[in-house]
Amino acid sequence: MVCIPCIVIPVLLWIYKKFLEPYIYPLISPFVSRIWPKKAIQESNDPNKGKVDCKGADMNGLPTKGPTEISDKKKD
Repeated sequence: MVCIPCIVIPVLLWIYKKFLEPYIYPLISPFVSRIWPKKAIQESNDPNKGKVDCKGADMNGLPTKGPTEISDKKKD
């Protein structure tokens, strides 16, 4: 059985996005633009930011310990 909030919350969000947001957003957007820092938006557009070299990482992106080369030789 599915809980009531699991049904009600998505329906309320859909109603808001579909019907209420087109009328409410123009009213609150001037206030949001004053509060929201423009510096944060400008920093996210930096193309070099977030690029990471993954040579020293395992499958999960965590740094590996030891040599990063994969050897086909059998070790005794």
